[in-house]
Amino acid sequence: MSTRSESNQHNQNPADSESDVAVQEGRPKLGEPPQYAVVIHNDDYTTFDFVVEVLQKFFKKTAAEAAEITLKVHHEGKGLAGVFSFEIAETKSVQVAEYSRSKGHPLRASVEPA
Repeated sequence: MSTRSESNQHNQNPADSESDVAVQEGRPKLGEPPQYAVVIHNDDYTTFDFVVEVLQKFFKKTAAEAAEITLKVHHEGKGLAGVFSFEIAETKSVQVAEYSRSKGHPLRASVEPA
C-alpha cells in the first residue's frame, strides 16, 4: 500500500518537477541600426543660397542651421547634413543629387559611416 506522499508524487504534473521545467529562451536584444552621415561637399559652382535651400528642404534645417553648415562646407570642404539609418541616408543623398542636377548645380552628397 502506498502512502499519501508517495501517491502525490506519482500524480504530480511532470512540468512541475524542477528537472522537467521548460525554460523559455529570452528574445534577442535588438540594437539600434548602424548610423550613416550624409555629407555635403564643396564645389566651385553651387551657390551658398542653393546649399542652404537643399539643407532646409531635405534635412529640415532652420535657416540659421543651414547657413552654419554651408559655411563649414565652404571653408572646410564638407559639412554634415544629418545622421540616419543607411536606407534614409542613401535616399537623401540621391534626392540631393537629383534635385541639384535638375536646378543646374553639381552639388554632391555622400553617405559615410557615422
